[in-house]
Amino acid sequence: MESHGDSGVLRSRCRPVPKMPTFPDLDEPLNGQLSPGKHQLENGEIRITSNGRLEMEHVISKKLQLKRKAEYLKSDLMRQFEGQVSDFMDSLIEESASLEPAPVPAVFSPPLSDKERSKLRHFRPPHGQGKLFVSRRSLLDELFEVNHIRTIYHMFIALLILFILSTLVVDFIDEGRLVLDFGLLVYAFGQFPLVVCTWICMFLSVLLVPYSLFHLWAQSQSHSHPGMYSLLFGSVFLLYQALGLGFLPTYMAVTNSVPPASCFIIILEQFISFSYLMRSLFFLSSTGPGPVVPQVSQYLYFLFAPTLIYRDKYPRNPVIRWGYVATKLLQVLGCLFYAYYVFVRLCIPQFHSIGLQLFDLRAMVLCVFNSILPGVLVLFLGFFAFLHCWLNAFAEMLRFADRMFYKDWWNSTSFANYYRTWNVVVHDWLYYYVYRDFLWISQKRFRPAAMLFVFTVSAVVHEYILAVCFGFFYPVLFCLFMCFGMMFNFILHDQRKGPIWNIIMWTSLFLGQGVIICLYSQEWYAQRYCPLKEPSFLELLKPRSWSCQRGLMGN
Repeated sequence: MESHGDSGVLRSRCRPVPKMPTFPDLDEPLNGQLSPGKHQLENGEIRITSNGRLEMEHVISKKLQLKRKAEYLKSDLMRQFEGQVSDFMDSLIEESASLEPAPVPAVFSPPLSDKERSKLRHFRPPHGQGKLFVSRRSLLDELFEVNHIRTIYHMFIALLILFILSTLVVDFIDEGRLVLDFGLLVYAFGQFPLVVCTWICMFLSVLLVPYSLFHLWAQSQSHSHPGMYSLLFGSVFLLYQALGLGFLPTYMAVTNSVPPASCFIIILEQFISFSYLMRSLFFLSSTGPGPVVPQVSQYLYFLFAPTLIYRDKYPRNPVIRWGYVATKLLQVLGCLFYAYYVFVRLCIPQFHSIGLQLFDLRAMVLCVFNSILPGVLVLFLGFFAFLHCWLNAFAEMLRFADRMFYKDWWNSTSFANYYRTWNVVVHDWLYYYVYRDFLWISQKRFRPAAMLFVFTVSAVVHEYILAVCFGFFYPVLFCLFMCFGMMFNFILHDQRKGPIWNIIMWTSLFLGQGVIICLYSQEWYAQRYCPLKEPSFLELLKPRSWSCQRGLMGN
């Protein structure tokens, strides 16, 4: 086997080199001298130079030919080198695959008892194992050091300036004066004092209630009947999750008609807190004679750290760069104004005066394609503002050194890779606390079902956030996740390589953003134009934009 592998490698290294093209003129000397009696071809005639020296123009011509020959030789050598390296690596991969260790025979180890086999079969690795936190910068921070990438950032700033100028010019033409009206931002973040009070109550409850319950539970394990205490504290903990983190924040947001942006703050804190506490034993140490609850400082740091995977210690930076923090917070503020102008200039004029009528295919197609540009801009702004600026600002204030909150999702050639790299923080939580737990429960027999379960959880959470924030149920995002998201996950899988698949991924992403902006905007205005006085439960589930017509809009 080894000789066969070596011969394959040698054959790849000893491939015949393609014959070089001949350049006859280059066979003559270039040292500026001709031997006595040497002749030179010029203009079809043979002549002898008077002093044995080449004329200047002839030397330049031959130098150009030599340069072309060197360029050809360089490209040919590079092709040969790439081919040989590729063949060599392929042979190494094949050889390593053939040398994978086989199961160790029983003669080298004593046979396992039935009890030991049962322990191995039901062995569950501790949560977070495999997630390695290391000190590293965010990818965009590294890319922005390249002038070419920073120029793209400058282009987005220039586009924001144009949005501002166009808004000011239009207002000046219509009103005869400059109108600086940020009514949309004021409305979106309305009832902010109520939001702050709700957030403080949620955070304090997460800080005090679960930690106290886990501390009491850990102490009860040394008493008699630990199972009864576990059942008691577990029931109280689940009740707290259902009421304190689930029902009460949602009820407050819905009954008070909290605007979308303010409501998003509450729902985001709700799910962050829930993700911290979904695993009742997520921070209990397995070392020592019994469960050990971490210190209050460790738990408090974990609540603020930009990660959902618990560790007793994280890599820390030596100092806090307050200038970096200020820059990131200003960029978040700039993204908010950017989104404001996107909606004011690209969305509101299109949907505010739209003729609401029954479903029309032509109008729907135009609406989707007209919504692609604002949808893509909102996607970029949301990614840059939250996953890059906001998380990096908090990480810098906490000296949290692992800044891999995302990867190069823009280079993805498959949706499977896009889902893994778009939001690494949430992906890690779904993988360790949902996907891997499902595999452990099913004893690793239903991997497709585990993937389907993860997609379902993600789709339900996203749709729940939009439903509570917008105040209506319109499962567009849920259908995109469960139908097209699942389909593209298997069609555009990791085996798809090449630029064409990256283009397909971006095209699908653009169309999806257009569909989301178009349908949700239509439903938003339909809810305002055609309100129902006493809607039934079924009427609440039915999209209003399907039945709201122009006549009803006038009423």
